[in-house]
Amino acid sequence: MPLIVVIDDDAGTRLLVSQVLKKEGYQVMAAEDGAKGLALIREHKPDLVVSDVQMPFVDGFEVLDQVRNDDALAETAVILLTSLQDRSYMRQGMTTGADDYLTKPFAPQELREAVSAQLNKRDRAELMRTQGVGKAVQIALDDQRQKIGALYEKRMVQALSEQWPESSPAQEQHKFASATVLYADMRDYGLWTQTLSSTEFSEIVQQLYSSVGDTVYLFGAHTMQFVGSGMLCVFVDAADTHSVNHGLRAVRAALGLANATRRIDAYVQKHFAERRLPKFSLGVALHSGPVTFASLDGLISRTGQTTPVGDTVAAALKLFQGEPRLDWTVAASVQAVRLVTGAVRTGQRALVQVPGRSNPMDTLEILGLT
Repeated sequence: MPLIVVIDDDAGTRLLVSQVLKKEGYQVMAAEDGAKGLALIREHKPDLVVSDVQMPFVDGFEVLDQVRNDDALAETAVILLTSLQDRSYMRQGMTTGADDYLTKPFAPQELREAVSAQLNKRDRAELMRTQGVGKAVQIALDDQRQKIGALYEKRMVQALSEQWPESSPAQEQHKFASATVLYADMRDYGLWTQTLSSTEFSEIVQQLYSSVGDTVYLFGAHTMQFVGSGMLCVFVDAADTHSVNHGLRAVRAALGLANATRRIDAYVQKHFAERRLPKFSLGVALHSGPVTFASLDGLISRTGQTTPVGDTVAAALKLFQGEPRLDWTVAASVQAVRLVTGAVRTGQRALVQVPGRSNPMDTLEILGLT
């Protein structure tokens, strides 16, 4: 069974990557920083390392450098994780010996494919060595490294093009009889924008979007889009997620987002303590029911796009605007909680009068998994 070491200072991302790999049958060891990751690598000599780039003290590049300069570890495959915005990091990673990289956010299938490709490459190289063609192996590996370095430009263009509505292929309109909608909104948004400069606030938002994207994609969100200061995700059951229903995956994603905010708050307290900002937090609403994806064809720059609509979506968007105002981190309607009965711990309960609805929503606070 291949052994993989995962290194990421974000607990949510570290846990999610580990779970995806364990589900594939790999043995996984995880570390929360580069120094501890290197200790695991030196002690256990894994088949593959998956490391975040941006970490305090010992970052992903230093981990890569030390692995490549250790004769006993030099041939260990290394995949780097970085955000789409950090173009220079990707180029640096590919020119300093990384075997591959993934840009955040990435889907579970992308992670599985990248890991499988590196382990298959290792197996082929080992077979060639045993056949006495070590020189040919080295030539092949060098050639592949050069091809990967060139491929990064192609991937970047593709990733950026997917940000533009015009580049996405038209999708058929879909109706789901049962789905779970997750809406995460930043609290005190106006205060943050007034207190911090645009550059300072942009740094925080980039960290948030990177963590948020990692979390929802790794838990198999069907769709994700940003709405104002928040993010709207829809989870549905699909062929590759039938073992865990959409409600439980949405709850896990919500708890992962709550964990990500703690990391961002620590960053804020370290760099902006004198600004007297409130604690950085999200309000995450969950509601389950039917969801329709309506086509936006005909709107300017929206050809081929769809957006989730319906009462389930509207209720999730407005849950934290209702009365009484909830100060919970994760709030779920009874309909959503019914899908995860026995799998979650709940706290307070409230009847929330949501704007635009005649009847109040029976809502529970989600504290964690059982």
